[in-house]
Amino acid sequence: MTEPILRVRNLVKNFSVRGGILAREVDRVHAVDNVSFELGTGQTLGLVGESGCGKSTTGRCILRLIEPTSGEVWFEGKNVTKLGRRDLRALCRDMQIIFQDPYASLNPRMTVGSIIGEALTIHGLAKTRQEYEERIVQLLETVGLNADHMRRFPHEFSGGQRQRIGIARALAVSPKLIVCDEPVSALDVSIQAQVINLLEDLQQQFSLSYLFIAHDLSVVEHISTHVAVMYLGRIVEIASARELYTSPLHPYTEALLSAVPIPDPKAKRARIMLQGDVPSPIRPPGGCHFHTRCPIRQMPLCGAEKPELRQTSEGHWVSCHLRG
Repeated sequence: MTEPILRVRNLVKNFSVRGGILAREVDRVHAVDNVSFELGTGQTLGLVGESGCGKSTTGRCILRLIEPTSGEVWFEGKNVTKLGRRDLRALCRDMQIIFQDPYASLNPRMTVGSIIGEALTIHGLAKTRQEYEERIVQLLETVGLNADHMRRFPHEFSGGQRQRIGIARALAVSPKLIVCDEPVSALDVSIQAQVINLLEDLQQQFSLSYLFIAHDLSVVEHISTHVAVMYLGRIVEIASARELYTSPLHPYTEALLSAVPIPDPKAKRARIMLQGDVPSPIRPPGGCHFHTRCPIRQMPLCGAEKPELRQTSEGHWVSCHLRG
């Protein structure tokens, strides 16, 4: 991996569950549990897992849209978790996000030009009205939209076009890192490919680094340099995209890959059906979180001891007592 632009160390995020007359804390949701990884400059780390495993919470904690409970996030040598409001606001120019829902993430009362140009105004990046409008037109054309779209409102666009507007908004401040929070999950399959190709082109053009969050391994296969697999708040495997898809080690990764459709109708892949449901993040299982559904578990080891994320080969890490 190239020199890391982002380092996440032992990130934890718990949400309080309150109840009773005094609304006291009665429990906690363990959304992110001791997550660590690195992202190389100009590369893409795909963060995948089932819905509710903590992927989006991890991305938002990195940007401090949600305050982490503990842990550290280092961006270009700066500890993001320790920055004050003024320094964090300045850092927002280098770290942006593309949201999942292209319908809910755009203000319906604002024109497209105002949505994209808002960041230019906040950060003082356009000194004159002409410079402001020229920059907006440039951004629209960069993402494949027309200059006259700046006067229109979000409801006049399709889902794919709205997501392009969201991408243009993220690009407005010339960031170095973009957290892509399931940017194609709400789009049709044909539009998904277009948006992913656009993100790849923008990465080459502007030397961007992506944290690409998705629940579908087939979506991140082509765009990701490395892939991290999450289960119930923990990362269970990290590897280069090629190695993860050809030689997965963790039983959960194997189960996810077995569900990826194969284009060739003659090709066959054994489907791994996991038993039971995902446990509650309020009371996750002891030891390995996956042991309640794991087809190769060995008790009492897997139910008693938490497996550490350890390196099995160059760039390949796995959290399993029985693999690696």
